[in-house]
Amino acid sequence: MLFLSQGLDNLFKKYFSLAVVLGMAIAVLCLASPSAIAGSSSIVTSSSLDAYVNQDLSGKDFSGQNLIEGQFTQVKLVGADFSNADLRGAVFNTCILHDANFNGADFGNGIGYLVEFNGADLRDSIFTEAILLRSTFKNADVTGADFTNAILDRMEAKKLCETASGVNPKTGVDTRQSLECR
Repeated sequence: MLFLSQGLDNLFKKYFSLAVVLGMAIAVLCLASPSAIAGSSSIVTSSSLDAYVNQDLSGKDFSGQNLIEGQFTQVKLVGADFSNADLRGAVFNTCILHDANFNGADFGNGIGYLVEFNGADLRDSIFTEAILLRSTFKNADVTGADFTNAILDRMEAKKLCETASGVNPKTGVDTRQSLECR
């Protein structure tokens, strides 16, 4: 019975962040004017100082930058450098990040929806409590990455577990444990 209770507690923690984000999205839609809703899914991105929409920024150097709550919507970022960037709370929506460098980046509480992290360098990065639904990580290097309480599609998490290793140098969390590998 204790095992069932712990399982339910873990399930609650894992999906609590998703429920909060969905609740905020519903609140924004309910409070927004009809003309704003008709615009697009990037309504939020247009008001951000760090908003990038429908651009090709392949190879761009964002390394070490403060991109807290930055917005990237339908952006091609092949080979872009986000190493050691502060991406807490940032949103990547329908972006291509093939071979991007996220080494040491902090993407905690971020949202990556329909993002292709294929071949990306995610070593020593932080994805705590990030929502990464419908995102792919084919051939991504997650050595030392921390995915604690992140929400990923089950199959993607399972694939990441095949090569996951290391401990995050900032959080001290084991990558395999953060992905709940078995």
